[in-house]
Amino acid sequence: MSFSFSELDFLKPELGAEYTGSGTHFAVFSAHAEQMELCLFSPDGKNEIARLPLPKREGDIWSGYIAGVGPGTVYGYRAHGPYDPQAGHRFNPNKLLLDPYAKQVTGELKWDDALFGYQIGEDDLSFDARDSAPFTVKGVVQDPDFDWAGEEAIRRPWPDTIIYEAHVRGLTMTHPKVPDRLRGTFLGMCSDPIIDHLVKLGISAIELLPIQYFLDDRYLLENNLRNYWGYQTLGFFAPQSRYMSGDKITEIKTMVKKFHAAGIEVIMDVVYNHTAEGSEKGPTLSFRGLDNASYYILSPDDPRHTYDTTGTGNTLNAANPMVMRMVLDSLRYWVGVMHIDGFRFDLASTLGRQDMEFDRQGLFFGAIRQDPILAGVKLIAEPWDVGDGGYQVGGFPHPFREWNDKFRDDVRRFWKGDGGMVSEISQRITGSAVQFNHSDRGATSSINLLSAHDGFTLMDTVSFDDKHNDANGEDNRDGHSDNHSDNMGAEGVTDNEDINSLRARRRRNMMATLMLSQGVPMILAGDEVGNSQGGNNNAYCQDNEIGWTDWSGLDDPFLDFCRQAVAFRKAHPVLRQERFLTGETAEDGRIEIAWYKPDGGFMDEGAWNDDGLQVLGVYVSRSVHAPDTEEMDDLFLVFNAGGDCEVHLPVVNGLKQWSRVLDTGSETASFEVREPENPVIVYAQSVAVFAPKGQTEPPKGATKAERRRWFQFGRRSK
Repeated sequence: MSFSFSELDFLKPELGAEYTGSGTHFAVFSAHAEQMELCLFSPDGKNEIARLPLPKREGDIWSGYIAGVGPGTVYGYRAHGPYDPQAGHRFNPNKLLLDPYAKQVTGELKWDDALFGYQIGEDDLSFDARDSAPFTVKGVVQDPDFDWAGEEAIRRPWPDTIIYEAHVRGLTMTHPKVPDRLRGTFLGMCSDPIIDHLVKLGISAIELLPIQYFLDDRYLLENNLRNYWGYQTLGFFAPQSRYMSGDKITEIKTMVKKFHAAGIEVIMDVVYNHTAEGSEKGPTLSFRGLDNASYYILSPDDPRHTYDTTGTGNTLNAANPMVMRMVLDSLRYWVGVMHIDGFRFDLASTLGRQDMEFDRQGLFFGAIRQDPILAGVKLIAEPWDVGDGGYQVGGFPHPFREWNDKFRDDVRRFWKGDGGMVSEISQRITGSAVQFNHSDRGATSSINLLSAHDGFTLMDTVSFDDKHNDANGEDNRDGHSDNHSDNMGAEGVTDNEDINSLRARRRRNMMATLMLSQGVPMILAGDEVGNSQGGNNNAYCQDNEIGWTDWSGLDDPFLDFCRQAVAFRKAHPVLRQERFLTGETAEDGRIEIAWYKPDGGFMDEGAWNDDGLQVLGVYVSRSVHAPDTEEMDDLFLVFNAGGDCEVHLPVVNGLKQWSRVLDTGSETASFEVREPENPVIVYAQSVAVFAPKGQTEPPKGATKAERRRWFQFGRRSK
């Protein structure tokens, strides 16, 4: 079959391979190339059947249209231009290049020295003339049609959002009810057993570790390991092929549609700060060969070298307009075509760098904020990178929310018994206002977490003093060493019932703290069932039982506690306010928040600075700035990281009588409503919550089921 370019009778501004219904328009960006060739392959990707120079160049866009070429066509590019590494140019037409806009990737990358633009064994100034096509992956032309009938975006408000961070493969590989053929796939992720579990848990959004096409690092495969987490993206538009049970990208659309039908939003973890090509000594697979000097930030002192703020060898140059366009086009594609509800940006500080410095008013943030599609979805920043000035917790502009590692660390330290933590824990409970209450940001700016994919699981936080990363092959040097963890008497799994009981209580305390705090809570998948990684706090390469979720804890009482804790948060709007509680007093004298010592007196400077104080009480009510239409209840929360303690319940805003509605000191009856004496005993190492007595009574005429929900979860918002 012969192929030739022809003219379109209309403008086609899109980049990538766009099927028109009768043919395909190919377009790719390169500012410094001298010629660009389109290469077509047999359906299995093994044989190159045509090599055609793209006939048009307008600005820096190379393009051409071929009639009769449609979905399923396998293709790649070869770029001709200067090979001058010292000037930042690494063009090598012997290397087949993946289209940055490819909607699907086919084949499996086979690591070979031919994938490198230079000769392995020599320095990176040398030139390698071998053809890389037999060893690399290719793009596939797609038909975007899909039946979205009945599916609608949820767009749930931030105060009502509860996030569940999960791994497509990890969550599904060992679940006893997920069919074997679907394990590790998008279809397994949206299978009935998984969705049923998430619905019963009560989460509102699932945040998926990277599902854009990524690679396994060569050194990992050589050590019988794998890039499990997926933070080595090569294709920003294509789903990861290993997560598909077949060869249809419609599987990911099916997953999103089923999640939406269950009322669950889908958030993607995206990696636009770097690519899988690594440093200048890495392979030439796509961006490096298309235009190294445009796609990557190069060292200002020596453009031979990439400038690395990510710890991965390279940094994507988002300040370049066409690279920025690629990032925005990718985000819009996932929202518009795949119906994704939001994004978590890995190492997001890198995206805000202007002239190497972080700028919260930078081009990337401005582009997002003015975009009518992207400004309306959930945007979450991982607010740091490894470059100078990269730690930027609280430094991102609206509408971004941010992962708050201060919440994780301070909650762990408080419950571990570290001294001087009452002041710190008070900040975390109220949404970390010191970090986020500026520039008219809301109280939902903080994404609160106890654990995440990177670090100890919740179970490992209470089971290990030290990390145990030997399986990673780096002599336990990798991963954080300061985990604020506590094994509570034994390192790892133990048969000691007393230790296990203490661990269970500690987990209840931490989960309760998460659900009682202002901000947006995020649960790590598996924490609710006691998942352990055996003390490995950096399981990025463990695509096995270490990294997979262990579902053996489905019968653990802690799962039911988590379900009730989530329901309790939903039942009490005072716990999920949009405005920061700053201690202001309303005109009628009503107070919105007050801090108490165990003796019933207000916290004073001496108490705040008392390193031995381990008990803190806080009364929470509706913000004085909230409109009258916002109906909220009142709660008195007590966090006791010390021994048994007598606590005087407050008389505040006319409230005198309280009912205990939460007690983590009880393993199976934590949420039973009890009528306490005043003062009350708050047990050692526990959280106690009290509600005004009248607010714990079910409405008159309530059904038996309604009464049960009232006694379990308190008054619900209208």
